[in-house]
Amino acid sequence: MSDTGRQSLTDKIGAAIKPDSEKSTTEHVGDTVKGKADNVGSTVQPESEKSYIQQAADTITGKK
Repeated sequence: MSDTGRQSLTDKIGAAIKPDSEKSTTEHVGDTVKGKADNVGSTVQPESEKSYIQQAADTITGKK
């Protein structure tokens, strides 16, 4: 589960696990767009409004 406008932890892990060499161009573009949107979401969403899972994901990925 993820906060509104944020990429779920499951999606982040899935994108990170699959090697780039096995991704299609569409997957590469999708990962890039989703990643940038998630970075924006991480920045504008106050910590007090983030779920515990999203706070943990932001901490692990260095977005906090």
